[in-house]
Amino acid sequence: MTKAELVVKIAEKAGMTKADSERCLNYFLDTVEETLVSEGKLTLTGFGTFQVDERKERVGRNPRTGDEIKIPACKVVKFRPGKLLKDAVK
Repeated sequence: MTKAELVVKIAEKAGMTKADSERCLNYFLDTVEETLVSEGKLTLTGFGTFQVDERKERVGRNPRTGDEIKIPACKVVKFRPGKLLKDAVK
């Protein structure tokens, strides 16, 4: 599903215009981003938890040449689904 398709679904379910639902989705995504940057964790009960995690520097291989390369340390966002979401997907 694309963002545009999600906007249409939200508009239909909430009974609002596509423009309003897109604004709401954008505000939600901005808020999630701001929360992860400032606090590092966001829990949506029943849905899941987004958490910022630190990856250490590691050694990898260039698949084309086989040469070793250093992969720098970085921060990544991990998602752990909640029980309700797990049960709904089963």
